Amino acid sequence: MKRVDDAAVVLDQAGMTYTVRSAEAIGTRSLRARLRGGASGLRTNTVEALQPLSLVVRRGESVGVIGTNGSGKSTLMKLVTGQLHPTTGHVFAATTPVMLGVNAALVRQVSGEDNIMLGCLAMGMSQVEAEAKYDSIVELSGLEPKALQLPLKAYSSGMASRLQFAIATAVDPDILVIDEALNTGDAQFRARTRSRIDQLREQAGCVFLVSHSMSTIQEMCTRAIWIEQGVLTMDSGAKSVTKTYARYTRKKARGDHEGALALLEAERGVLKRTHVTWPDGARPDRVSAP
Repeated sequence: MKRVDDAAVVLDQAGMTYTVRSAEAIGTRSLRARLRGGASGLRTNTVEALQPLSLVVRRGESVGVIGTNGSGKSTLMKLVTGQLHPTTGHVFAATTPVMLGVNAALVRQVSGEDNIMLGCLAMGMSQVEAEAKYDSIVELSGLEPKALQLPLKAYSSGMASRLQFAIATAVDPDILVIDEALNTGDAQFRARTRSRIDQLREQAGCVFLVSHSMSTIQEMCTRAIWIEQGVLTMDSGAKSVTKTYARYTRKKARGDHEGALALLEAERGVLKRTHVTWPDGARPDRVSAP
């Protein structure tokens, strides 16, 4: 059982099932049958993107989120930020989460300099506050003065990601979600981002970092969770989880599907499931919302 007195984010048996409508293949039903059943020719299926899970993320934690493509990582982050509402369970956040690239959206047609100002204003800063933050944002991004005068559409994906990170973290968010944004950039930028994440944690914030880079997770996270096929598979220290996940992906790459499945089942079998305990037994009213 885990109490949530000092939690920043709590997922209490939160899960997500999508309803997918698709056209039926031509020839699977006769014209007469289709006319009787309606002319739409649509079939409805349900996809369980994320099986119900419980997590308690406390202030000061940086949590890596890993898993193969389509495993449910992005769905989980959308639940945390309130972009999606769970079909089962509940999601709670102490403050409104900031998602890198959403709260600090960039405009391709204007310069990097203007994007900094627009991003700060969009996050609720006054013009004076935005001006005061400008130099620190530029320093963190590592962009040259010439680059700041160019329209964003002339930026590489790495340059844009660095600018997004610098803008999104300018407001000292209590809860920051970073989805695949730190896999670009040189060693200096990685060192600056790690320092900034450490600062956020020291200020009693928490960080979620989604990445396919195991070294990034190990460097920047104190904890990691592994989501695979929509199922929470591991939740432990970053090094332990990433090493086990690397073994799984190696087995998959060698075509050892039985070995990979056995590893999954073994880890899920020893995973200690979180049971959320609310003070006085009552859930709070505050939930994460868009």
